[in-house]
Amino acid sequence: TYPFSFLVTDLANRRYGPTVARRIVFVGFMTAVICSILVPPFLFRHGLIEFETAADRLVRIAAASGAAFLAAQLLDVTVFNRLRRQSWWRAPIVGTLVGSVFDTAVFFTVAFSAAFAFAGPNDGFALENAPLMGVFHVDAMRWISWALGDLSVKLIIAVVALIPYRLLAARWSQPAVAA
Repeated sequence: TYPFSFLVTDLANRRYGPTVARRIVFVGFMTAVICSILVPPFLFRHGLIEFETAADRLVRIAAASGAAFLAAQLLDVTVFNRLRRQSWWRAPIVGTLVGSVFDTAVFFTVAFSAAFAFAGPNDGFALENAPLMGVFHVDAMRWISWALGDLSVKLIIAVVALIPYRLLAARWSQPAVAA
C-alpha cells in the first residue's frame, strides 16, 4: 500500500495544491504512528507475535518507517509542486521516484544498518552477507538486497500508477456536467 500513498499525495497536490497534500501526508503519518502503537499489542494478545521479542526491534523499525515516510512524502510534494506545470507525467513520476529512493535509503539504513545500533538492537540476520539480491556474484548484507528489492517494486508501481493518475487527473480537469 505504501507506494500508492504517492499516488494519493500527487492527485491531491494536482487538484488542491501542496498545502492540502501536506495535510494528507501528516494525517497518513499520524495514522501510521497510532497503528504502530496499537497493532503490536493486539497481535500479541491474540498469539500472532511474541511481543517481548518483537518489541526490542519494533521501536527502531517504527521510527525508521515513520521518519522515512514523512520525509519522503514531503519531498514528493515539494518536487511535484516544482514540476507541476511541465508534462502531465513529469511531476508525478519524478516526485515519486525521488521520494521512493529517499524513503528506501532512510528506512533500510536506519532500521537495519549497524551504523544505527544506538537506535535499538541490530537484526543479526539482516547484517549477514549473502549474494546481492540472491542472484549476483557479489556479496552484500541482506538488508541491502532487501532495500534494492523494495525499491524495484516501488519503481514498477510508480510507473504503473501513472495510468490511474492520468485518468483521474484528466477527469478532474474536465468541466462538470449539469444534472
